[in-house]
Amino acid sequence: MLLGLVSLLFYVGVETLAMASIVDYATFQHLSDPQVYTSYTVIGMVIGYLVGVFFIPKYISQEKAMFICAIIGLVSSLLIVLTPLNLSIWFVVLLGLANSLMWPALWPLAMKDLGKFTKTGSSLLVMAIVGGAIFPLLFGWLADVFGNMQQAYWICFPAYLMIFYYALSGHKIRVK
Repeated sequence: MLLGLVSLLFYVGVETLAMASIVDYATFQHLSDPQVYTSYTVIGMVIGYLVGVFFIPKYISQEKAMFICAIIGLVSSLLIVLTPLNLSIWFVVLLGLANSLMWPALWPLAMKDLGKFTKTGSSLLVMAIVGGAIFPLLFGWLADVFGNMQQAYWICFPAYLMIFYYALSGHKIRVK
């Protein structure tokens, strides 16, 4: 459950960051109509939601969906900081797809086998939503430190790495 808590905190942080920073990032790049990029990120999320509705659990498990989304997040976060500036914004957009199926997978995996501690566990998981307040602040600080918004997106990589670990094997750790 504790690994799920950390993963959920990181997930809410990177999801909020993708949505909250993309207009500023487009402005940083001097792109016209920077506000339109938020809608592209939302479209990515909706595509992921639709995939989830039609394919989970009939064709793919929640664990596998989270694993795939974590890989998309890892690759996208690396490509944001390693590709030329004009391409990197499209990988921020792709984070919308990466984040789309995390919540419905993380929550039940973290709650599994809690028994009498289910209420406490769910209360702790609700508190993980604070990641959405912490990550944008850290992102802004990193942008100031690096003097570059693109490099501040490095904050996403360890977050997706944690989510990847949790999807791969961290959710299987149980104490009986």
